[in-house]
Amino acid sequence: MTIKTANLGFPRIGRRRELKFALERYWAGKASRGELLDTGAKLRAENWAAQKTRGIDIIPSNDFSFYDHVLDAAVLVGAIPPAYGWTGGPVDLDTYFAMARGSAGTPCAAGCTHSGSSSGTPALEMTKWFDTNYHYMVPEFDRDQRFELTHNRPLEAFQEAQALGYRTRPVLIGPVTLLKLGKSKGGDFDPVDLIERLLPVYVRVLAELADAGADWVQIDEPCLALDLADKDRRALDLAYRTFDTDVPGLKIMLATYFGSIGDNTATALALPVDGLHVDLVRAPQQIDTLIQSAPADRVLSLGVIDGRNIWRTDLAGLFRRLQPLTSAHGRDRIELAPSCSLLHVPIDLELERALDPELSSWLAFGTQKLDELSLLASAFEPGLAISEHVFAASIASAQARLTSLRIHDPLVAGRLKALTDADSKRQSPFAGRRALQAKKLSLPLFPTTTIGSFPQTSEVRQARSLHAKGELSYVDYTAYLRRETEVAVRWQEEVGIDVLVHGEFERNDMVQYFGEQLSGYAFTQSGWVQSYGSRCVRPPVIFGDVSRPNPMTVEWATFAQSLTDRPVKGMLTGPVTMLLWSFVRDDLPRSVVCRQIALALRDEVSDLEAAGIAIIQIDEPALREGLPLRNADRKTYLDWAVECFRLSAAGVGDATQIHTHMCYSEFNDIMAAIAAMDADVMSIETSRSKMELLGAFADKAYPNEIGPGVYDIHSPRVPSVEEMVHLIEKATEGLTPDQIWVNPDCGLKTRRWEETRPALVNMVAAARSLRAAFAADTREAVKA
Repeated sequence: MTIKTANLGFPRIGRRRELKFALERYWAGKASRGELLDTGAKLRAENWAAQKTRGIDIIPSNDFSFYDHVLDAAVLVGAIPPAYGWTGGPVDLDTYFAMARGSAGTPCAAGCTHSGSSSGTPALEMTKWFDTNYHYMVPEFDRDQRFELTHNRPLEAFQEAQALGYRTRPVLIGPVTLLKLGKSKGGDFDPVDLIERLLPVYVRVLAELADAGADWVQIDEPCLALDLADKDRRALDLAYRTFDTDVPGLKIMLATYFGSIGDNTATALALPVDGLHVDLVRAPQQIDTLIQSAPADRVLSLGVIDGRNIWRTDLAGLFRRLQPLTSAHGRDRIELAPSCSLLHVPIDLELERALDPELSSWLAFGTQKLDELSLLASAFEPGLAISEHVFAASIASAQARLTSLRIHDPLVAGRLKALTDADSKRQSPFAGRRALQAKKLSLPLFPTTTIGSFPQTSEVRQARSLHAKGELSYVDYTAYLRRETEVAVRWQEEVGIDVLVHGEFERNDMVQYFGEQLSGYAFTQSGWVQSYGSRCVRPPVIFGDVSRPNPMTVEWATFAQSLTDRPVKGMLTGPVTMLLWSFVRDDLPRSVVCRQIALALRDEVSDLEAAGIAIIQIDEPALREGLPLRNADRKTYLDWAVECFRLSAAGVGDATQIHTHMCYSEFNDIMAAIAAMDADVMSIETSRSKMELLGAFADKAYPNEIGPGVYDIHSPRVPSVEEMVHLIEKATEGLTPDQIWVNPDCGLKTRRWEETRPALVNMVAAARSLRAAFAADTREAVKA
């Protein structure tokens, strides 16, 4: 029998980001609910058709989402916090979006700054999906959590595809992974303890799918790539034995990805499921394990095409590696698939016009990865004489890339070789630096600042577009950006922000802006991937050695500083984030590529200092994201990631203050690494967690200064002064007042000025209120 091809999930944003624009029209009140739903139906139909056309035998359904698939799973089982007003039954679309984005409530009148201007409901917390740059909404579970099926959307999607003539395999997030991705509210308990209450809802979903004619269901349990406790393994065993007993006619493909199942192999192979998907891109050594241990009757789905990067696969080499497994297990029990959902790669290389032909010939986007699967499967046809011409294009691409003169720069290699330990160390410990910085900057208690970017209005985007098209000259475009920058600086002065930013109006993206000025980077025009909701990014492509030909930010930083006596931060994206938010070359260790980027940024930091910029922020929001899923692998990563950050920052004098920013991450397990970064000031996201994430810094007695975000910039709501004061007061329970900065939790690029202005006015008022309160307390203490 012929080996089958399968796909685990397809990008849902649309070939031209149709979902993004439909969502934003709906949220702005410019499109109806029906129009949004129609867009979703159109995209699902196009995705099913594209996969069928590319020869994929097993096509997924229920992989589409209007915002986030984890949020969909939480809503499916009725895990909806009381704050959202749900009383049972199907969940209204606006309730769903309130969980994702928060609800603004009734806005305050223009210019209003009174403390009661805030209303509405905050969004759920958001964090990274395993070690990817995709963000998911964190489910919340109470100790007394009750689950119920709200609406069987997996069934609805299956039937929708069936009506269009597509026989699909529905996809669900597994029950144990869903619980492990969530957080406990209202008590210290492990959400996995809720497994017995959750399973009846899953059984009902699966039974209804079986009744509708589904013969297979894909259940994703990427938690199997984590370090699991015995209770987690028992929960997995209970779940799948329950499914086997209660829905006996339905076959389950258990899907794992993002790493090796390692010491969970015995658990996974013992579960009563009909199929097992493993990631052979991240963990190719699992081939030997499967040859030796996979049950003979188990269908094996082999994740052999990289679902997280865009390089073409060496199909000839892959074919040779797979032959022992296909021979041992039998072609009729093998499926070839991407390593994970194709959610993480752009949709179609055929849309791309920005890349030159040589570089394009090395790449495969989502659609091309399906072609690779089909070609690979065809090579296993029984009786087919395999020859080099079957994989001729793949072989030619690999050889051309290997020998290209664009890849290697001996100057970069020589500079790396000359590095010493001293290059990644500041001149003095933090205590000594802090005194010099305090004297130089003269900032008040609870100094206020923002993370860097200000709203990129339609006018800013239009000016950038006109300039890119040649319809707005460089001189006129630069003059426009200078006017926007000056307005932003003057407004910050007016409302009383202590440390200013220039607003970053000249920047298209925090990675792309720098990558466009570095050697070794290339950029796409249509390589969009979803980060969360309607937020799409175009990760750059690191194809060669990285260096900085010229200064990148000095002109804008010095211009902004010339407008004010207050300090203006120089703003850079850190080396780890530049690495992880790119499609990275796979012919060098990532640690080596990251050091190249760090040296390029080090040059920029030194130039900013020489130009008189006293505060330089090097953002690393992705540092936690890159943490390996297994504890045993983490030290190696953290050692080189921290070294790279320090390498970028350590070339300045003690009086220059280095800031960094990290967002939407759990910090408890990396506190030693965060401290080792030795940033003078670190700002973090803490607003959605109500300062819970700050506990890690307090517990470890973090010595440096810290800016816990006091409001959620991913929500349209404007928090009140009292709300921010309360959060800052919570921060003082674990940190000293002179450690604390006051700032939003992230950059403000995606927000509107109508939301940004009142929120920052309230933020400044909150900081001043706290200063007055602590000054009064100090006076009372002196009197006593």
